[in-house]
Amino acid sequence: MKPIRIGQIVPSSNTTMETEIPAMLRAREALHPERFTFHSSRMRMHKVTPEELAAMNQQGLRCAAELADARVDVMSTACLVAIMAQGLGYHRQVEADFARVVAENGAQSKVMTSAGALIHGLKILGAKKIALMAPYMKPLTDKVVAYIEHEGIEVQDRICFEIPDNLAVGARDPMRLLDDMQRLNTANVDVVVLSACVQMQSLPAIQIAQDRLGTRVTSTSVCTTRNMLDLLGLPAATPGFGALLA
Repeated sequence: MKPIRIGQIVPSSNTTMETEIPAMLRAREALHPERFTFHSSRMRMHKVTPEELAAMNQQGLRCAAELADARVDVMSTACLVAIMAQGLGYHRQVEADFARVVAENGAQSKVMTSAGALIHGLKILGAKKIALMAPYMKPLTDKVVAYIEHEGIEVQDRICFEIPDNLAVGARDPMRLLDDMQRLNTANVDVVVLSACVQMQSLPAIQIAQDRLGTRVTSTSVCTTRNMLDLLGLPAATPGFGALLA
């Protein structure tokens, strides 16, 4: 069986999406016949500021063309806030632009964004009301909340850690989120997003958090994996990573 090629468009300072996405899909390989390879193209970004995010987005089409050259089966952006900070519903424009670039380069790659994947995953879970945690500065977190609410999902509570340096975000111990979530108002929410940011590690804590809360828990990286599998027409079942991959 030919391996499935997974492509990611990654901020140059992101160290998480090339570990968390493969970790979930490698775990899936123990249960299903499909095998995966992983391919990235990078966009320069150091500080999570509106100016750097906007500049980084201008590199996205080049990255999409590079991954199309590799004939990946699916490609996704690996930065949620870069999309959500540009305006409500913007992930749809990015996905349309990527689809055009893929076609222009004679490829057939499926396209998606991590921003769209979070919405996709929350809607699969039937979420009407959520609570989330993110590393962003407060103004960027507010934009993320507004973006999610524009898609019809209420954000009851949020915690933002206000870490502007993207390398510092990636270095944060994911198990700290289990203590952090005790400060999060999760009463009556449908889903807790343990990490709304694809750079803020959360994978080792997802299932533990869900078991402790008795509420469904996910993250943008989990949602990205689920969206990839859905686009590929593959069953998602991979226990240990929260409800969306259960």
